[in-house]
Amino acid sequence: MALENLQEASETLEQAAADAEDDEIRERITTQAEQLGKLADRERGPDHGRLARHMHALQDLVDDTDGELAAQIDDALANVRAYRETVSGV
Repeated sequence: MALENLQEASETLEQAAADAEDDEIRERITTQAEQLGKLADRERGPDHGRLARHMHALQDLVDDTDGELAAQIDDALANVRAYRETVSGV
């Protein structure tokens, strides 16, 4: 069930990528959307380290954008955080 957070993050990022006007930003968002979508489809979810890398990349995107686009990316980041809270370990 928790993997649904990653799927929702991926879907939110796909929409954000469609809304992005800057090609480089669109590419970065698309990369994160694809990677999170693949993680959501796996039986075993990612570990804390992998999630931290995605969270860092998403925070960088939030910092590099503004307005509705930044809000969409921040929503995706919130979903990754919510998933990370379900991961045991560190």
